Amino acid sequence: MKSTLACLALSALGLLSFSGLNAPGIPIGAAIPKADVRVKDVSGKELTLQEAKQANGLLVMFTCNTCPYVIRNQSRTKDVCAYAQSNKIGVVLLNSNEGDRQTSNSFEEMQSYAKDQGYKWYYAVDSRSVMADAFGASRTPECYLFDKSGKLVYHGAIDDSPGDAHRVKRHHLKEAMQEMMQDREVTVKETRSVGCSINRG
Repeated sequence: MKSTLACLALSALGLLSFSGLNAPGIPIGAAIPKADVRVKDVSGKELTLQEAKQANGLLVMFTCNTCPYVIRNQSRTKDVCAYAQSNKIGVVLLNSNEGDRQTSNSFEEMQSYAKDQGYKWYYAVDSRSVMADAFGASRTPECYLFDKSGKLVYHGAIDDSPGDAHRVKRHHLKEAMQEMMQDREVTVKETRSVGCSINRG
């Protein structure tokens, strides 16, 4: 409850800080960071991002159980993850909230959340925020799309209206996937992510 209230406060106060570009991180064209580091999925299985990558690439999304923006985007998250899977793009959701690991973002709470949401893709613990640090990820939700060669082609938000699904005009992530699978250059490579700060502890 405390973490949810804190995140709500951050969301209310943070629109100014979130209104700029994403924090500096890996550049477009970069290889998958820490591709061989093992992370623990809610199933109990340990895997690497390289192992999760499929024939057409990999989607990595930093998320959590509690951020209001994650909750508000949940149906869109499930839609775009299912779309990725159906097109042979691997999907890994990473929970990097190490500072909240003993409460609402614990492994057990992640398992419960994934079950409630009907996740059919990996939802893994980013222990000590190692992956978030390597990616330069700063908030939830924040998306990274890699092509079949493991190169970053898109970084940012799911769409252009994180706060209101009824106002979406462009589905950034899905359009990036479509262009990538057609071997075209991704038109919009980076967009603004809006959400809660990752709690690194």
